[in-house]
Amino acid sequence: MKKWLFVILLLACFCPVFAGEDETRGVDEKRELVYKVDIKDEIGPGIWRLTKRSFDRATDEGADVILVHMNTYGGMVVYADSLRSLILNYPKPVWVFIDNNAASAGALISIACDRIYMREGANIGAATVVNQTGEAMPDKYQSYMRSMIRATAQAHGKDTVTENGRTVVRWHRDPLIAEAMVDDRVVVEGVTDSGKVVTFTPHEAMQYGYCDGIAENVAEVLQKEGVTNYELRQYEPTTLDQLIGFLISPIVQGILIMVIIGGIYFELQTPGVGFPLVAAVTACLLYFAPLYLEGFANYVEIILFVVGLILLLLEIFVIPGFGVTGILGIVCVVGSLALAGIDDFTFEFLPDFTSAIIRSLFFVVSCSLVSLFGSIWLSQKLFGSRRLNFALHAEQKVEDGFVGVDMAVKEEIGKEGVAFTDLRPAGKVSIGDDVYDAVSETGAFITRGTSVRVLKYQAGQVYVVKA
Repeated sequence: MKKWLFVILLLACFCPVFAGEDETRGVDEKRELVYKVDIKDEIGPGIWRLTKRSFDRATDEGADVILVHMNTYGGMVVYADSLRSLILNYPKPVWVFIDNNAASAGALISIACDRIYMREGANIGAATVVNQTGEAMPDKYQSYMRSMIRATAQAHGKDTVTENGRTVVRWHRDPLIAEAMVDDRVVVEGVTDSGKVVTFTPHEAMQYGYCDGIAENVAEVLQKEGVTNYELRQYEPTTLDQLIGFLISPIVQGILIMVIIGGIYFELQTPGVGFPLVAAVTACLLYFAPLYLEGFANYVEIILFVVGLILLLLEIFVIPGFGVTGILGIVCVVGSLALAGIDDFTFEFLPDFTSAIIRSLFFVVSCSLVSLFGSIWLSQKLFGSRRLNFALHAEQKVEDGFVGVDMAVKEEIGKEGVAFTDLRPAGKVSIGDDVYDAVSETGAFITRGTSVRVLKYQAGQVYVVKA
């Protein structure tokens, strides 16, 4: 009995020690959470949306570090600016692995990251602002980009280094080199001469402080950073993300514009049908909703479209014909569709706003004309075909006994009646118990109550003279 008591006491003494070792081992083996974000397409609304959601998800899940997997030739400046601001202001470390290209907007985003790794054969730089044809934009664009990329480089602060026995303070990433990636007029001694925009290879980038290491894959990047025990996660786009990406593609937007214009045309041709208008409104929602979510369209474009739609409805149901109201409605609709396709960044450079609006307007007008001509052709096929029962094609001919007016009035010829109203020379006469539209045959004025005699009947009217 004493032996068993001794064993129990011994185990009780050592159990806390074993428990402490297990707990310590659990702390030591805690895995770091690395969140990977892919930027492998043109910088635009889709990339911005997915990146922002990835950063938000990383924050919610308590990620220790974010690793951007970069391979892009650039994109829209407004979204590149939003991405670099997101990275600079993020509280946790953000590293970037340039798999192949980090050009233009991609270079700006990479410089914003805390650590830069590049693959052999990759490039970073060439951040000159260009238009859709590849031509350099005016200097005001370049000045804005120079300031932005310079501030991004300066945000990483300065390093204290020892050179030739002297302590030297230098920028961690030289802002002047960053400017040289944008403007070919910037000269950096030993790096570039005037007339050449800076683009670095991995080894050149390491030499001038724009690369912290060369790696072949994401795992090697983490290994070089001393992260060996980690969990790698990545945000998976939702169905909504994929749907928005699909709807904002140019082809789909062109189709939606055609449906909007075609629906309005058919509603003008067949007022009261309803279905064409429903199709137009549905296409309108699918057109504006993703653009609003991505920051292209705002309340101004939406209000302008609604005003245009109201004017067209007034033209259809309240004001018959086609006049000023209808024209203003079409102008508002087309204008709103064109403005929705221009990012707000363009408005900061009003002198060059014309080219942007012309491109967007050309796209909208082209789609509208295609839709209009297609609708005219389709309406002729639908309403002009005898094989399709969309319209009445039966004819009622006079020779078959069909008439368009009541021919019983002819029986009143030769009879006498009384002027029911003054005839000046037109008016009304009463013959028996019936009242008819009448015209004075001679054009003379006939006062009300005067006796008249019917001479003839023509075009729905009786012609009379004083009896």
